[in-house]
This record gives sequence, structure tokens and C-alpha cells, in this order.
Amino acid sequence: MTPSLSIRRRWTRRVAAGLVLAAVAVLLPARAHAQITVKMATMVPDNSSWALILKQMAAEWSKLSGDRVKVRLYFGATRGDDPNVVADMRTGALNAAVMTSVGVAQIDKSVYALGVPMAFDSYEEVYAVLEKMRPKLEASMESKGFVVLNWVDAGWVKFFSKKPIATPDDLKKLVLFQWQGDPKSLGLWQAAGFNPRAGASSELLTGLKTGMYEACSIPPQVAALLRYYEDAPYMTDLSWSLLLGATVVNKDTWNKIPEDVRPALLKSAQDAGARLRDDIRKNGESATAAMQKAGMKVVPVASKDAWLKIAESMYPKVKAEYVPAEAFDEAIRYRDEYRKQHPPKK
Repeated sequence: MTPSLSIRRRWTRRVAAGLVLAAVAVLLPARAHAQITVKMATMVPDNSSWALILKQMAAEWSKLSGDRVKVRLYFGATRGDDPNVVADMRTGALNAAVMTSVGVAQIDKSVYALGVPMAFDSYEEVYAVLEKMRPKLEASMESKGFVVLNWVDAGWVKFFSKKPIATPDDLKKLVLFQWQGDPKSLGLWQAAGFNPRAGASSELLTGLKTGMYEACSIPPQVAALLRYYEDAPYMTDLSWSLLLGATVVNKDTWNKIPEDVRPALLKSAQDAGARLRDDIRKNGESATAAMQKAGMKVVPVASKDAWLKIAESMYPKVKAEYVPAEAFDEAIRYRDEYRKQHPPKK
């Protein structure tokens, strides 16, 4: 007996509905697994070329993952200084960060070996040493719950001040800003005879205006971007250290990202890191020139040897209390090996 037309129609609708439900049942777990928002904090200001590079990376992550991974960026230290950001990453309030060595050191202090004052002479030297130390450092950080996506820097740290600084004694007379949450660094400066005062980065600009701080150690690119030079109009012509940093993601978050897209996202982050490093290097001299045009004065050092002597006098305490001894020795050994292969130009 042939089914009636109405019965056939009902049967067809039921089959179609069943197929749709089956498809939804298959797709929903995959979509639920893949819908990940990575909350990433940084001190980089939103109105900078650095921010543009990070936004490009965020867009790439979305495209490469087929919109399965989104990056939500928090610029301008709106989530606090690096130590605060690392604390939030541990609790899950944040998932990732682009941060300086101050933040990375909250995970593994070995990174400070790359920022020992006056121990390195060039970008090439620092990154050659980093390349040697990177496998062990990254493995250590991963064992502590964090994955390094790239290594970056903010340029060479120089002293900006309200009065000219040509010698270490000049600096000792001024109140020097230091990041809060890093008491050992504060102690190192104090032990060497300087007058540091800890504070949040958000307090620096106001502190320079009011006289709470009379000097700070930051890269020229940062001083130009955030206009610190207006209240600290003297820049000492001395490269104290390279302000190294990294983009780091919480390991639990990274493991939630579908395994098939992780390599592409990692490469995207590494490419963004390379663009950030290039931007920093290209803009260093132009930032200094722009500040000079606006009235900032570059102060020649009276004797580089005097600065080197004060820096080296801090090394024993740096090695004992600030940088793990093994990492300190490795960094200096790799530096010396590099210098033998690449002797400085006379």
C-alpha cells in the first residue's frame, strides 16, 4: 500500500529535522572548544606604532584560527604594572601579556641576566646571548605554567632627569624612580649609594611634575611617546641596559587552543615580535632627535669608565641577590664568546 502524500511529507520533515539535529550535535562541541578569548595586557600605549603591530597580530590570530581564537588587548597599563599582570595571569583574570623583564622575572629571574647594567654593548650582543639561554629559560617558564610566544625589547635604557647627569655622583643626588614590586632592585640601588623611590609606572609622569621623582631610567622611545622628557629634560648619553621583554601566555590557555592552529599562531606572534624589535631600533635615533628639537638636552658622560666602575661594583650583589648565579655566569660567558667572534670595531 502506497503511503499518502501527507505521511510522506511528515516523514521527510522528520528525517530532515533529525539530520539537522545530528549536524548540530556534531558541530557544537567543536565550536564550544574553539571559542577562546585571549585577554592580553600590555603597557604599550594605544596610540603607538607598537600598538598597531599588536592589533595586526590579534587580527591574524582570528583569521588563522577561523575565528576560533580572539585576542582582546588591554593597552596603556590599564590592567596595572607587569607584576600585577603576572598575578592576574596566575589567577586567570588575564591570559597573556606583552611585558618587560620586570614581568618576566616574576616567573623566572634568570631573564635579569640579559639586563645586567653595562654588561652588553649592542642589540646583536644581547640577542646572541639570549639565543643561547633561551631554550633553558623558556623550558623553565613553561614548567611554571607560562609559554613564551616571542622575545622583544623597548630599547636601551638611559637616564632622564630634571638636572644634568654626567657622573654617577650627579645621579646619587637625585630621587630615582624605580618600579614597585621589585624590592631587591631597590636594595641594589640603595647599596650602591643612590636614592631610589618605588612607585607605579602610572605615577611617574605626575611624580616628575611634582618633584616626587627627579630622575628615571627608561628608553628614549618610551620617553618620547609618553612625553616624560617635558618634565625630565636632560638625557644622559649612556646606554645603561637593554630593556628586554617577552609576550607570554598562560599555559592552560595555550593548551585550550586547538592543537592544529597553535603553530600558525606561534609564528604570527614571532613575526609580530620581529616587527616590534625592528620598529624599536628604527625609532631610537628619531625619538631622540624629536625630543632635542622640542628642547631636551643630551648630556655627555664625563667618563664612561666611571659608570662602568659603579655598575661592576654592583655585580657581586646582583649575582648574590638579584640574578641567579648560574644565569649570571652563563650570560657573561656567552657574551665573552660572542665578543671573541665579533670583536668590537675600533
